[in-house]
Amino acid sequence: MPPSTNAPEGASRGARPFTSAEAAWFWTMAALVARRDGASHAWTPEKGARPCEPDDVVKCLDRLYRQRRLDLTHARILRRWGERQVAPDRVKDRGDYRIWCEAIERLSWPLRVRGIVATPTPELQVQATPGAPHYSPPCLFSASS
Repeated sequence: MPPSTNAPEGASRGARPFTSAEAAWFWTMAALVARRDGASHAWTPEKGARPCEPDDVVKCLDRLYRQRRLDLTHARILRRWGERQVAPDRVKDRGDYRIWCEAIERLSWPLRVRGIVATPTPELQVQATPGAPHYSPPCLFSASS
């Protein structure tokens, strides 16, 4: 069975959904930083077609904020670590790591519903390895803790 390509209407042809909300967030932040630094609106951080515009991910974040599912602390942590293009360290940045996990977990569902992030299937699950870009160990904190 081929991987899911259920992308939003405005997506480019052949666009593939992101494998995780974290990957979508890092891509979004790279595009927003480039835009802030003067790159054209059409610039994207990588050559492959993506299923959305960076603003689509930001709209999902904004909606969660308006629904009070995320607060400003979550947004600040996402911005800070997104600009660095790395997730907080589970040991060294414990507080930020907990908030990061909450925010990414809550952002995952709306991104999946919109086809921005692929629904996990055995074909799409990729095991990240330590030292690889955007690797972070699985979150150990649950949203209820």
